[in-house]
Amino acid sequence: MVTTTHWLASAVGMKLLEAGGSAADAAVGAALVLNVVEPHLNGPFGEVPVLVWDPLSDVPRVLCGQGVAPRGATVAHYRSEGLSTIPGSGLLACVVPGAFDAWMVLLAEYGRLSLREVMEPAVQYARAGHPLLRAASDVIAGAADMFQHHWPSSAAVWMPNGQVPKPGALFCNPDLASMWTALLKEAETATGRAAQIQAARRAFSQGFVAETIDSYLRDACVVDGTGTARRGVLSGQDMADWQATWEAPTSSSVQGWHVWKPGHWSQGPSLLMALQTLDAKGAFDAGSMSPDGIHFQVEALKTAFADRDAYLADEQTVPLDVLLSAEFARERAQAITGIASMTHVPGVIKGHEAAAASLALRLSSKDAMVDGAGSGEPTMAHLLRNEGDTVHLDVIDQWGLVISATPSGGWLQSNPVVPGLGAPLNNRAQMFWLDPASPGALAPGKRPRTTLSPSMAQAPDGTRIAFGTPGGDRQDQWQLAFLVRLMEGMSPQQAIDGPLFLTDHLEASFYPRGFRAGHLMVEPEFGHDLIENLTSRGHRVDVAAPMSIGRLTAASRRPDGLVSAAATPRLMQAYAAGR
Repeated sequence: MVTTTHWLASAVGMKLLEAGGSAADAAVGAALVLNVVEPHLNGPFGEVPVLVWDPLSDVPRVLCGQGVAPRGATVAHYRSEGLSTIPGSGLLACVVPGAFDAWMVLLAEYGRLSLREVMEPAVQYARAGHPLLRAASDVIAGAADMFQHHWPSSAAVWMPNGQVPKPGALFCNPDLASMWTALLKEAETATGRAAQIQAARRAFSQGFVAETIDSYLRDACVVDGTGTARRGVLSGQDMADWQATWEAPTSSSVQGWHVWKPGHWSQGPSLLMALQTLDAKGAFDAGSMSPDGIHFQVEALKTAFADRDAYLADEQTVPLDVLLSAEFARERAQAITGIASMTHVPGVIKGHEAAAASLALRLSSKDAMVDGAGSGEPTMAHLLRNEGDTVHLDVIDQWGLVISATPSGGWLQSNPVVPGLGAPLNNRAQMFWLDPASPGALAPGKRPRTTLSPSMAQAPDGTRIAFGTPGGDRQDQWQLAFLVRLMEGMSPQQAIDGPLFLTDHLEASFYPRGFRAGHLMVEPEFGHDLIENLTSRGHRVDVAAPMSIGRLTAASRRPDGLVSAAATPRLMQAYAAGR
């Protein structure tokens, strides 16, 4: 069973499963195709967290494909550049590319097919072309002036013949195809599948890919999201020094369900905190799509995001067992009333007052930096112009291996294309702070507290479920709604199809790091009466376009071996397939 945010990726994943591949082969093959067909949402030099559930294990594992800040990325250096907030695009927004190494680690441990079999479909789509999504065409059009005047290497790739490609037109990326072909050729100088995967890792992080990036960055000085030209600090040595790693997941148990997320370097624990707060509030009896149910979910998310913004970071100072304790959940539940909160205050944790004070200071003194080209996260564009936002995939193979991954970064609007490689660098460093008092302060070798947040859960009957969604700060909001509906008895497809909501009552993870007190956006399918009820409680309600919020997918495996999957109908793009 394969479900992804683009039908071509789902088809390729299914092809690899039918060829005898594992869920790892299908996930990597689908992910590389997503690099090609959704270039405005993810790319080869981005990042990815992956949850992997071995059929012989009781719990999943986390594979961290989130790269770290370069050795030259210090608060002092960025402040010397006149910055108080890291731009949303440009070379100073780069961290070490992490996704490719993570995919190779996954293949090495769980794959069955050859590296060429897994990579060839993506190479073919890059070389021969694919029908360009309207959203991708629109993003290129919006960045066309930037490309032509400041990022000429991007214009060469995304605007062939100097024109914005039309939606549905056959679009090719020969430079990307050439990079992957050269990487495969170098890998195949080694003998045997395992050796070839290791050779591909070396070619990427220490060989010609890293060398090309290093050479480009030595001289590059490009306009970033603030409108100023700056040099980057990423080097080939930074790439050589980093590799993807396995680690234990973060988990919680609520209402007989077990839920697993990536750790404190992701926003994943915020979903667990919101679930526990709802449980402590006794809100699961309210009805998942009733006025009370929606209100309590939104308010629980507000408390969880306040704690996320104050305490979650790679440099974890507050232990997760404190944030996920029953005592803390009860305290946070007491902060929820029948009226929409307008404050953003974390729970009190003795000895960590400085982190809470740092959040309060940031909220009181927001920068007025120019929101320049390529800044932020594509989700913002999606909600205003019906576009997309990152990608997601879930896969289950015939042996019961389950994988959930949310690749992102390296968007075509995040940075100039690295000449000759056909893809831009990422911009995940914008999630760091330049306030040394913050746990999320920029420092060499540190991971940004990413929004990427795939999930796995086990139902009371033993069914294993992999799920997730693109959406930046909204990922765990839509996953909360999805889970609450599952707990209420809905099928995954019913839970996905139902109307969704989101709140920007949080400290935005993307430049320019805004905050909207009391904000709530809902799909009109909730109905006039429910929307009026939420408004009467003090929520500052915006009504979205019909069926325009969230891009959830999910796949599940029952204890008897029956598999199923679901994919959002929104944007008419995601697709679930199985046999």
